[in-house]
Formats: sequence, C-alpha cells, structure tokens
Amino acid sequence: MSIPAPLAEIVDDFAAVEGQDKLQLLLEFSRELPPLPAELEEAAMEPVPECQSPLFLSVDASDRSQVKLHFSAPPEAPTTRGFASILHQGLDGLSAQEILDVPDDFYASLGLAEAVSPLRLRGMSAMLTRIKRHLRT
Repeated sequence: MSIPAPLAEIVDDFAAVEGQDKLQLLLEFSRELPPLPAELEEAAMEPVPECQSPLFLSVDASDRSQVKLHFSAPPEAPTTRGFASILHQGLDGLSAQEILDVPDDFYASLGLAEAVSPLRLRGMSAMLTRIKRHLRT
C-alpha cells in the first residue's frame, strides 16, 4: 500500500503546520471543493451516513485508468467539505489500482486527531471505504 503523489503532498502540507493551523488548512480545503458537474445530481449520488453532515459521493470508474470522483456537502459543513476536498484533490484522476493501494488509515498522518473529533475522522474513513468498494465491484 502506498500514498500517491498528490495525496502525499497534502499529507506533507498538514505535517508542516501545527495545532489550530491544521484546522485553518482544513477550512481552506473546504473552500476548494469543486461544484458538481451540471449533469450530476445529488439524488443520483451515494450518501455517506457515517459523516456527521450530509455528504454524497459519486465514483465514475468507467475508465479504470482515470477514476473521476465527485462530492457534495453543504457549505455549512466545512470539516466534511474539507475531508471531501482532500480526497478529491488527492485521488481524482488516478487509476483504480492507485486508489485501492491507499492505506485505509492514511488520514491519521494528517495529524488532525487532536483537532477533530473521532466521529468526524470516521466520516473521512467512510468516504475512502465507499470509494474503494465501488472500485472493487
């Protein structure tokens, strides 16, 4: 298992900051979550009920060499949006195998355990688990 370069860069960004600055960086990621494409509706996306805020995801693996990920979370849920943005920026466009090779607990290396509740971290884990489940089918 390995962390692909785009996701490793994000992990390095979080490792470079301490304490409340990690939360600020997560907030910056939340603002960078791209909007859904016009042809994709939230109703057609998979909900991730483990997240404390409403989150929906779509995994397009029709081309397994370049998986497309889409996330939808409300603006008033910055932690959830931040996690989704990290996964989007770190995994979107990678091959199915590269995503499957990401360690299930990679998010621990972000160092957010002291700043974010375990329930919120479980939401990020659930997002990655659901993405991988789609890729294994």
